[in-house]
Amino acid sequence: MKILVTGGAGFIGSNFIRLLIRETGHSVVNYDALTYAGNLENLAEVAEDRRYKFIKGDIRDRAALKQVFKNKIDAVVNFAAESHVDRSIESPAEFLDTNVGGTAAVLDAARAHEVKLFVQISTDEVYGSLGPEGKFTEDTPLAPNSPYSASKAAADLLARSYHVTYGMPVIVTRSSNNYGPYQFPEKFIPLFITNAMEGRQLPLYGDGLYCRDWIHVEDNCRAIQMVMEEGKPGRVYNIGGGAERMNLDLAKTILDLLGKPHSLIKHVADRPGHDRRYALSSAKILRETGWAPGVPFEDGLALTVRWYREN
Repeated sequence: MKILVTGGAGFIGSNFIRLLIRETGHSVVNYDALTYAGNLENLAEVAEDRRYKFIKGDIRDRAALKQVFKNKIDAVVNFAAESHVDRSIESPAEFLDTNVGGTAAVLDAARAHEVKLFVQISTDEVYGSLGPEGKFTEDTPLAPNSPYSASKAAADLLARSYHVTYGMPVIVTRSSNNYGPYQFPEKFIPLFITNAMEGRQLPLYGDGLYCRDWIHVEDNCRAIQMVMEEGKPGRVYNIGGGAERMNLDLAKTILDLLGKPHSLIKHVADRPGHDRRYALSSAKILRETGWAPGVPFEDGLALTVRWYREN
C-alpha cells in the first residue's frame, strides 16, 4: 500500500515513517512544508530507501495536492498541523488556516482520488480540561479551550462529516502527550531537557500542578499503524499512555536524570485557558485491535534524555 503522510518531517510523523519503512512493506510519500518544526534530518535513515519519497509542499495548496495524488495514493495519514498552544494564543488565525483549511484541502484531494483510508491525527486536548477523577472516552463531548485545540476539534468534525456525507473511509485518532526523540524543543519535555543541560531555568507555568498523560511516540505510532490495519472507518480511537504526571514532578525528574538542582525550576505567570488535567481511556483501541502501550514512562524518559544528550 502507498501511504501519503502529511507533516512527515515533524516529530510524530517522522517517527511514524521510520516505523513503516523499518517494519512494514508499505511505501511512503512524505508531504511536508518544512516549517520551523519540520526537519528532513529526522528521516536520514530512510532517505535513500526505494519505498520512500519526499515532496515539499503545503497542505493548503490544492493545486500541489492534486499533483501529489498522482502518485497513486492508497491511504492518507494527516499529521500536518500547527500544534503549539502558546503560539495559537498569540496567532490563532494561522492555526485555523492550516489545521482547518489545510485539513479540508487534504480531505477533498483524498475524496477526489477515492483513497481506501484517511486517518486524521488529533489530540486529547479537544476534550478540554478533566476533573481530578476519571478519563476521557471517545464519547466525551468536545470542549476545546485554546485556539489550537479548537482548530483540531474543527478538523476532527470536518473529517467525520466527510465520512457521513460522502462515505469516505475516515478514522480519527486522539493521543495523549507524546514524548521521545526528534521532538522540536518548544514542547515541555525537550525544552526542559535542553534548558537543564545548559544550566538554564525551566519555566513552569503557575503552580506546576497541571497533570498530563504521557505516551512514548513509538507507542503512538504503533497504535496508528494498528488502527490503519484493524480500525473501523467512521470511528474515533483514543491512544493513551497511562502515565499521568504533574508538571512539577516531571520537571524534578528531568533535573534528577541530568544531575541538576531543582532550583533551576522557575514558576512563571500561567497561560490563559490552561487545562488542568488530561487522561485518556484506551479501552476501545485495546478491545478492537489489541494495542496497549509498551514503553514504561521511566524507561522512555531516560532514553529520551540520553537521546538529547547525544544529539
